[in-house]
Amino acid sequence: MSNPSPESGNPEEAALGADEAQPERRGARNLGSTGLRSRSWLGDGGKNGFIARHHFRQAGFSGRQFDGRPVIGIANTWSELTPCNMHLRGLAEAVRRGIQQSGGFALEFPVLSLGEPFMRPSTMLYRNMMAMELEELCRANPLDAVVVLTGCDKTTPAALMALASVDIPSIILTGGPMLNGRFRGRTVGSGTDIWKMTEALRAGEVTQEEFTEFESCLNRSPGHCMTMGTASTMASLTEALGMQLPGGAALPAVDSRRMVLAEDTGARAVELATEGLLPSQIMTREAIENALVVNAACGGSTNAILHLLAIAGRLGVPLDLDDIDSVSRQIPLLVDLMPSGRFLMEEFSDAGGVPALLAELGELLHRDAITITGRTLGENIAGARNDRPEVIRHLDDPVQAAGSGTAVLHGNLAPGGAVLKVSAADPNLLTHTGPALVFDTLEEYHAVMGDPDLDVTADTVLIVRGCGPKGYPGMPEVGNLPLPQKLLDQGVRDLVRISDARMSGTAFGTCVLHVAPESAAGGPLAFVQTGDTIVLDVPNRRLDMLVDDAELDRRRAGWTTPQPPSGRGWARLYTDHVTQADRGADLDFLVGSSGSEPARAPF
Repeated sequence: MSNPSPESGNPEEAALGADEAQPERRGARNLGSTGLRSRSWLGDGGKNGFIARHHFRQAGFSGRQFDGRPVIGIANTWSELTPCNMHLRGLAEAVRRGIQQSGGFALEFPVLSLGEPFMRPSTMLYRNMMAMELEELCRANPLDAVVVLTGCDKTTPAALMALASVDIPSIILTGGPMLNGRFRGRTVGSGTDIWKMTEALRAGEVTQEEFTEFESCLNRSPGHCMTMGTASTMASLTEALGMQLPGGAALPAVDSRRMVLAEDTGARAVELATEGLLPSQIMTREAIENALVVNAACGGSTNAILHLLAIAGRLGVPLDLDDIDSVSRQIPLLVDLMPSGRFLMEEFSDAGGVPALLAELGELLHRDAITITGRTLGENIAGARNDRPEVIRHLDDPVQAAGSGTAVLHGNLAPGGAVLKVSAADPNLLTHTGPALVFDTLEEYHAVMGDPDLDVTADTVLIVRGCGPKGYPGMPEVGNLPLPQKLLDQGVRDLVRISDARMSGTAFGTCVLHVAPESAAGGPLAFVQTGDTIVLDVPNRRLDMLVDDAELDRRRAGWTTPQPPSGRGWARLYTDHVTQADRGADLDFLVGSSGSEPARAPF
């Protein structure tokens, strides 16, 4: 394809030079160059247009860059503070190639990056901040479409939330998983094997020298976690939602085909700018249901529940925990990946990735849902192959039967709901009655978990509160509480644990999470006491404490609202406005869509 001449030509034709052999794209309108958002900045013949254009010239761009061609933003969450995203610089250059080859004007800009390894108290505290920043940047600038580069856990859902609210043509490119870890001749997975090795170290089953050697072998390439943790889950769900090109979730970060995918993503963004296909037309109720099906089928992270609730809230799509439980009950676990299975994302990619999984799910999906390609989900996966059926299992040979995904529990301990990942739990503990051992803070529990005289048995229900959205603040991934040393020494490897916290998508155990309302908001979790009998009944979706209403009322009357953890800045804004886990822990004033029009022009 030839580029337009320096100061003239038809960039619209260049941008629309798509392969005519492709199936017809649906759900979009062709805007042409006259309908582009950027023309209200760059197409003005007076002072406003002069100011915009001459500053681009200041940056060394010629007039042919803004003579009517689509302006495509590359929103990059690259940061050296986010190791999983450090390779996104290279992907951004490949995206730029695709944009330029297709007649677009590429402009890269930074977005707040959220790195799980370093950020305290929790990246979840800042997910909404990134979503707000990206939404505002897209609205305030002369962008006709945007490519968002994401990777680490919260960057992908934050991007989806932002794009749902600003609703300009958009496409996401996730950074891909790292290569499989290798330790002493065996495959090891990020996160999942950390938890196993840490407990083995505490139990005296591995030495400190082995533990240190393992540290250098686990993460051996760029990319996000290669287990089906939150990053891999959200990448897969982004593809299932239709917001990422087919095959984009599973290709390893260092695979050369990901660079090709990045170039294709840039090219598609130019087409989106002129077609006008919007996120709200893609992320419909049907698309969200497809994502829920895929989450259950791949053994996805419980964190995905929070993120999908928040995304749905931005879109105005009705979604609640009971909807999520209903889908989970019907879908078997098909993907045999850690932490619920044996393999890692490399093998998932070899098997065919998300397209192969979608093909296996068949009629369980809304195959007529429109995707970022402009074609339906069914059209996208036509001809998809499952090349490793031991990794992506057939419906008649699942890893686990239907109902092994995320269970939603209700009861007098969680009237707003709580979640448990069935596939990661000990089956013997899914129906359990035992005495509560209660701690008000995580630090309080950590101070005594090594005490050999701690009053705890294998029947104990360990409860740590004060870890919810308001109470921590930011709802950290501490729900897979370390087991007491006393039980480790006895050979116990799982225990019923309850909290208003989250759990890493790479983790495992019989962990009841996201209890709502949280203790800091006056939920019943605030009133449970050590010695109370707790009943967990996952088959019947119940979580109760055997305490009568009169006694609960007495305890409630003596309770006072805790002081906010922080009196200033973002943490204060967050704690004042964050919703509870059953609504996605978004900020109440960010729920819904504001559209793409800037408020006013400054000149």
